Amino acid sequence: MALGRAHSVAVRGVDGQLVEIEAYLGRGLPGVHLVGLPDTALQESRDRVRAAVANSGEKWPSRRITLALSPATLPKVGSVYDIALACAVLSASGDVPAAALESTVLLGELALDGRIRGVRGTLPALLAARGAGWGRALVPSASLAEAGLVEGIEVLGAGTLREVLDWLRGVGTLLRPGRTVVAEQSFATDLDEVVGQPEARWALEVAAAGAHHLLLTGPPGTGKTMLAQRLPGLLPPLGDQEALEVTAIHSVAGLLSTEQPLITRPVFVAPHHTSSVSALVGGGSGMARPGAVSQAHRGVLFLDECPEFGARALEALRTPLEDGEVRIARRDGVARYPARFQLVLAANPCPCAPARELDCVCPPTARRRYLGRLSGPLLDRVDLRVRMRALASSALTDEAAENSAAVRQRVAKARVAAARRWAAQGWRTNAEVPGPALRQRFRLDGAALAPLERALRTGEITARGADRALRVSWTLADLAGAERPGRVEVASALEFRDRRAA
Repeated sequence: MALGRAHSVAVRGVDGQLVEIEAYLGRGLPGVHLVGLPDTALQESRDRVRAAVANSGEKWPSRRITLALSPATLPKVGSVYDIALACAVLSASGDVPAAALESTVLLGELALDGRIRGVRGTLPALLAARGAGWGRALVPSASLAEAGLVEGIEVLGAGTLREVLDWLRGVGTLLRPGRTVVAEQSFATDLDEVVGQPEARWALEVAAAGAHHLLLTGPPGTGKTMLAQRLPGLLPPLGDQEALEVTAIHSVAGLLSTEQPLITRPVFVAPHHTSSVSALVGGGSGMARPGAVSQAHRGVLFLDECPEFGARALEALRTPLEDGEVRIARRDGVARYPARFQLVLAANPCPCAPARELDCVCPPTARRRYLGRLSGPLLDRVDLRVRMRALASSALTDEAAENSAAVRQRVAKARVAAARRWAAQGWRTNAEVPGPALRQRFRLDGAALAPLERALRTGEITARGADRALRVSWTLADLAGAERPGRVEVASALEFRDRRAA
């Protein structure tokens, strides 16, 4: 029976699923027929694979070829299956032994001359293969550094189809990943470059310590963007699992570089205010691609001039802010991307944005309409709100402010205290703690909760706002070295909530 078999991986979001590729050489007019829900790129692989096999010095079978990709109900997207398709056909014709194919996952796109091109999603694909019990994977040589990050699976790299076929026949060798050297990722900006604004600097430190969201409003030139850009430098390095999560997302998005295959520091993502909903939360035709919220996973998402963003784009942030992930349903399936990021919003007080409020020419209705683009439900999810003022002339001659390294030490200490406290529940930062847990299992005493209960009675905050104020109070306690928040911490947290955008 002229039947060949190979294996590859389908990546949907950051999740992978093994795909079995069967090639059957039957009777009939010569041709290639693909079954198993292939997309356009996969349909076109028939011509790529046939040309690559011929240009590698092999004979393409002059028979009717049926290629089945299983599971048949799973949509197959992209060109990652090219090498597996070629090997399955040559195995069916008897030109390649099947033994090595039975234990190896094949990933890579073929050029017409037989070269192997890199593909997106190599890292999540190998993680899925390892999780399914496979012990060996073959990847493009261009993706070898990225693939070498996955431990527990043998990784081989090839630059051409000829090299792959020689290895399958036992007459050639393939590349292996070298020792992955991760360069220290440093930040070019420092907090001591920001002039004045002590209140905003303190809010930035609180945000870093508890992974809270932050809104900065004020006239142009007060340092809103500078502060936001320095927030990643206050955050601790990513843990091993976090680094793999972030790197996997950037691999699917095609943003990884061979010089830096592993992302070890929190990223900073700042989309333009003309970005669409798909650009922010993910989307696109076919299988959805990760958007800015997922690219900022475990890092910072900065929306400068946030009132200029479209209303639909801003409201689309509400779900990932609550759930920490994005699920995008498309014709080809549902893609899941992690999206646990820190949101920093920056806004001018009005459309004309003068340096001095006295020079504003906007009527009151225009000011209200401008900041009214930030809906109440969205603002309710922002823990810290700071109104920044124009700099006084004395600020320009003051001594240099505290640098990022000093603040980073306090932030790290506070995060360690929070992680130790929530370890049994699986939470790492105060921002991740659910509201019911704060109100019931970790309830504060009546004296500490008095300011919060008064604010709830008078309607100053919502129930969600109260939960977020409680989270901030725990962060303030961690920064102060206290075991639990008291009345002072709760009142201070409410002050951050009470500050309006205008």
